[in-house]
Amino acid sequence: MITPSAPPRRATKVPRWVRGVLAAGAASTLALGAVAVVSSSASAAASTLGAAAAQSGRYFGTAISAGKLNDSAYTTLAAREFNMVTAENEMKIDATEPSQNQFNFGPGDQVYNWAVSHGMQVRGHTLAWHSQQPGWMQSLSGTALRNAMINHIQKVMAHYQGKLAYWDVVNEAFNEDGSRRQSNLQATGNDWIEVAFRTARAADSSVKLCYNDYNIDNWSYAKTQGVYNMVRDFKSRGVPIDCVGLQAHFTGGSSVPSNFQTTISSFAALGVDVALTEVDVTNASTSQYSALTQACVNVARCVGITVWGVRDSDSWRSGESPLLFDGSGNKKAAYNSVLNVLNSVGGSTPPPTTAAPTTAAPTTNPPTGNCTATISAGSIWNDRYNLSITVTGSTTWTVTMTVPTPAKIIATWNITATWPSSQVLIAKPNGNGNTWGVTIQHNGNWTWPTVTCTT
Repeated sequence: MITPSAPPRRATKVPRWVRGVLAAGAASTLALGAVAVVSSSASAAASTLGAAAAQSGRYFGTAISAGKLNDSAYTTLAAREFNMVTAENEMKIDATEPSQNQFNFGPGDQVYNWAVSHGMQVRGHTLAWHSQQPGWMQSLSGTALRNAMINHIQKVMAHYQGKLAYWDVVNEAFNEDGSRRQSNLQATGNDWIEVAFRTARAADSSVKLCYNDYNIDNWSYAKTQGVYNMVRDFKSRGVPIDCVGLQAHFTGGSSVPSNFQTTISSFAALGVDVALTEVDVTNASTSQYSALTQACVNVARCVGITVWGVRDSDSWRSGESPLLFDGSGNKKAAYNSVLNVLNSVGGSTPPPTTAAPTTAAPTTNPPTGNCTATISAGSIWNDRYNLSITVTGSTTWTVTMTVPTPAKIIATWNITATWPSSQVLIAKPNGNGNTWGVTIQHNGNWTWPTVTCTT
């Protein structure tokens, strides 16, 4: 979580899912009107960050500001490179509830609508936080503040119900020594974080609920251990927490800690997803960017990476040149180092350790025109799997894909996409050829999607 006036944050120096693949018998070759289904694990190197991450079932995202959506250079670059969006400030407390119980979703909806119109998922950020509270909330305490927090979570999550992939429910609630931060929210009772998560789950059963913080990158650091102990306690007692966000701000010359992967895998071993949520690195160090990316891809439950801004000129730390694109939108050396790491795991399919899912052959409506969409199986993980789609017979096509509930489409690559819902995707060519892909979070339903191809 970054505000324009916040000081730089320095990273203090001080068991795992295994991927599987669809069994050959789970995706037999079949032609049904406009759809053919084959099994394949081959995957070419991707040319953008989002596409490269999606090959291994991950995302690569960025923070988007509604005020910059009229900057065509900004939006063109963001739409090309990323497949996950976090609203920079537009979904925070002061933006969404400027006056008590009077909500403003306009700016947040701008970011959301832009993202989904470009085939991206959205991470909600953030519901309960000691900072960027509107004045009316800062003046409350005790039961009144607790009830206001609950109401805020309920109303904001109701507005975005079923639309988001993740919500940062609570943000930055710990001190550097691993104790709880003494905020006005903490003063309402030590159970306030648990109450926030339970309220969030009651408000939306489909979105993944996350705790997000900075300086929790080093496994041996007290703050990291404080957050870890809270998550472990929550999981043991059934408090609904699904993910942990490591902000991963590496500032002032500090480096990615050597035990960074241990931190990620230790959180993942508790049964939560892990994401790097607000990444920026002083002077965009190539070695640090490649190290943090490698640490993530080495842990199957590290689901994605988000950089905090598109270009250096968009960064809260613009003077430190911390992002993957310079102010003119040119790729830096660090960009190539990240892309290479993502592509090194993009098409890998290690032997399965669990039974392959049962998939049903998709059905289709009769095609319009001479257009065929061929679905190929990709990599599979415990909670998600990839499919590759190749369109033949036309270069001007529209493919409509529908997945059965409660499965959700969570990422796409190499297409121009619109999302009527998490279950429906409308794909059109974007100049990158006729082969594209999707990542599907199965949520217990392994049945493949249905597709129709029209010209």
